Amino acid sequence: MVVGAFPMAKLLYLGIRQISKPLANRMKEAARRSEFFKTYICLPPAQLYHWAEMRAKLRIMGLNTEAVKPLNEAAAVELGAELLGETTVFLVAGGCLVLEYWRQKMQQRRKEGEQRAAWGAVQGDVDHLEQALEQLQAQVRAAAPLSALEELRAQMEDMRAQLCEPDSDAPSAPQTEPASQE
Repeated sequence: MVVGAFPMAKLLYLGIRQISKPLANRMKEAARRSEFFKTYICLPPAQLYHWAEMRAKLRIMGLNTEAVKPLNEAAAVELGAELLGETTVFLVAGGCLVLEYWRQKMQQRRKEGEQRAAWGAVQGDVDHLEQALEQLQAQVRAAAPLSALEELRAQMEDMRAQLCEPDSDAPSAPQTEPASQE
């Protein structure tokens, strides 16, 4: 499942990047044309990025220089516009990830709520059945002490007694004496 999700996530990221590119390009153009954007939005991050990059490169090469020559204005505006565009793409992609995380969390909470509701319904049914069982047990205890088997035995004994008694009202069969053979 994770292997299948990775290409989908990459495809989604590329789609978001392609969608946010026109927005980033518009911001770059505005940064190049507007003096306010140049001075306060593009130049400071570009100079900071250049300074940090040059310091890291010089340290890697073993050189320890304190002063890094700043970029000229045209290169700084271009670098600042690129940084602004990439930051825009990154923020849009990050926002999409946050929204997806939030959506998954809400879906999980909804499922947990449904499970709790179902569990509560099952618990209510169990409680109802327990009460019904207690009522039936109370009815059984309150009923006559003879069980159904004992009642059947008593009825069987009555039937045997009736079958074994000779009937006094019924005519008796004629008694024939055996004929003698002479």
